[in-house]
Amino acid sequence: MDSNSIHTIGRVPHGGEPDPAVVDASANTNPNTPDGVGEIYRSALEESRRYPDDEYAEFRASAADFVGCDSDQVIPTPGGLAAIRLAMELALEPGDEALVPYPSFGEYAREVRLQGATPQFVRYDDLLSLRTAALESTSLAIICTPNNPTGDAVEVADLVAFANRCAEAGTTLLVDEAFLGFTDLPSAAAAALESDYAHGREHVIVARSLTKLFGLPGLRAGFAIGFGENRRALESARRAWSLGTPAARVGAYCLRQDEFVHETRERVTEERARVRERVETELGFDVAPSDAPYLLCDVGEHNVTDVIETARERGVAIRDARTFRALDSHIRIAIKDRETNDRVLAALGAGEPEDTDGDGDR
Repeated sequence: MDSNSIHTIGRVPHGGEPDPAVVDASANTNPNTPDGVGEIYRSALEESRRYPDDEYAEFRASAADFVGCDSDQVIPTPGGLAAIRLAMELALEPGDEALVPYPSFGEYAREVRLQGATPQFVRYDDLLSLRTAALESTSLAIICTPNNPTGDAVEVADLVAFANRCAEAGTTLLVDEAFLGFTDLPSAAAAALESDYAHGREHVIVARSLTKLFGLPGLRAGFAIGFGENRRALESARRAWSLGTPAARVGAYCLRQDEFVHETRERVTEERARVRERVETELGFDVAPSDAPYLLCDVGEHNVTDVIETARERGVAIRDARTFRALDSHIRIAIKDRETNDRVLAALGAGEPEDTDGDGDR
């Protein structure tokens, strides 16, 4: 990290509502957690009287099975953002340039600047079309799939082709897959894709977050995935005891809960379509297509501040998406369970919740 930059770089805004009395539709986290998490946590807390085993064999094995890579390619980190910082510490030096997508996660540009490097902003949906010559002056390129806040995921073939061009240019590709677990799409780290990479895979670093999919954002568990020399460098650079015992044990357990993941994906897909249809037809907002557990909504002629404040008065927190680069009339709605989604819709003024079974109940 660049010592000069630390003193000039501020924080960036995020979703997340600390008041438990308010419905939080600003943070894109699962409202459910896998059964049995509490027991695993309590057991791990008792074991926390000793230092964690710094090898994290169980956690690495669970993470590797989940994404389809080898366990020694998994680098445990305290959350997805820690994996992103670790990758940038490896790839960037003061004076370097990095290709940063927009509108997208605000921490990318902040983390680039903290390394003393300069973010070069590119429309997120234009990044993958850059040719090798355009990449040669940059040390790092960042892809977020599904993109936050728009929600659309990258086609795997396009991602692999771009990784190969990054390799030709000598550019590290950081793929942030924080929300990919909500989809059936393969990870950029999946061994099944290995034959599709000409020589680009060793230039790819993947960042994953557990806590969004499994509804435990306060746990701070995630991992990076690296290959070849990058893997060795990431493993060498990661902090000792990079996961606490509860985070490692609960994380490993959650990654094995296949039925929970399947049910979550089905619910999010169904509810996302239902909420989108009602927001478009009843509120007249323009809603972006999404593969993620959130919807980006252009409120048009409505005042964004009024929309957010009215929802807040009705007990619901909505994400102000104007904090994302190039968005000036947008909000973002997190997709939760049906009951919560109906409360969000009502707070936005989308009418009464639907009576789905005809018995008069809502």
